[in-house]
Amino acid sequence: MTKTPRFIDIHLLQTLPYSNINRDDLGSPKSVTYGGANRTRVSSQSWKRAVRLAVEELLGDPAARTRRIPEQVAQRLVARGWPSELATAGGQQVVLSAGKGLKVEDDGVTSVLLYLPIAALDELADVAAEHREEIAAEAGKKKPTAVLPAARIADVLSRRNGVINLFGRMLAELPGAEVDGAVQVAHAFTTHSTSAEVDFFTAVDDLNPEEMRGSGHMNSAEFSAGVFYRYASVDITGLQENLADTTSAAELTRVFLTSFISALPTGKQNSTAANTIPDLAYLAVRADRPVSLAPAFEAPVRLTAEGGYAARSRDVLASYAQRLHTLWGEEGIVRHAHAGIDAKQLSGLGGMDNSYADLIKNAVAAAFSSGSGE
Repeated sequence: MTKTPRFIDIHLLQTLPYSNINRDDLGSPKSVTYGGANRTRVSSQSWKRAVRLAVEELLGDPAARTRRIPEQVAQRLVARGWPSELATAGGQQVVLSAGKGLKVEDDGVTSVLLYLPIAALDELADVAAEHREEIAAEAGKKKPTAVLPAARIADVLSRRNGVINLFGRMLAELPGAEVDGAVQVAHAFTTHSTSAEVDFFTAVDDLNPEEMRGSGHMNSAEFSAGVFYRYASVDITGLQENLADTTSAAELTRVFLTSFISALPTGKQNSTAANTIPDLAYLAVRADRPVSLAPAFEAPVRLTAEGGYAARSRDVLASYAQRLHTLWGEEGIVRHAHAGIDAKQLSGLGGMDNSYADLIKNAVAAAFSSGSGE
């Protein structure tokens, strides 16, 4: 039978004070021009990495995106008593034996980034240890022959865990290792126009002679502040296909939603401590398709007489959602609700839950309710 599509859209409004959590190549806050106004932007890659690390911490099952698998396997073999040169040969054999698509570069790293559970690195070292004599016979040769079982190496490199099932894996060099991502994450941007501000700072040399004036260092850095609209969507049907286990898919969805709300990129945090949580979260379980509410802020939010953008942004988001529901219809919405810093219910954002924990729990229950699969 055909599976009914099921998605969870998560929309957040989050206020960040003076900060620069994601900077460009010149050190300035990233930006985007939207609706003719300059906005501060945080790239999806930056926030997604913070979310991924938070998911791994909650699950206790980390993964690594790396080109250093030969080095990592060699370190594990050295820890088992292998001589350094033989261990290096063992690490390179792991890649040589994986198939023609993967190569070891002159500096010892792989030709492409690989993405696999950390636990798989120990398994790769186990395979190498079982074939120590064959590795030793090829060690030192200019063009060593692959001696490890290719199918077994490919199987280990194709292992998945929670974050890989969520975010996917692209690896054309190893057929069968690719995983379709079940999560889409948008670039975050401020709901209003912003401009970067320059902070000139100095550092005192604590051991200067008493008569010496002036600083030991001076420089400047750029920062901005604002209310950010953040959006992501989870393909529940796709995640269930990745896992083939509804219970695990539901738990992984809960962990992702929790992490998406709580995680923050770390850029310049030691000097700004912009450790906020979102003011508002709106979760919509849909049976049609994902729907972003970013157009709510195509016209930048203006200051009210009282000042501030946060409250006005919440009202604008709710108003746009209400109008969109009238235009598009609500037949595709299985459940939608919000929770936030205000005690008032926001018309257009469905029901109101008391906390983010309740909001997530109820959304996951609706997404995985009877009839969500077949």
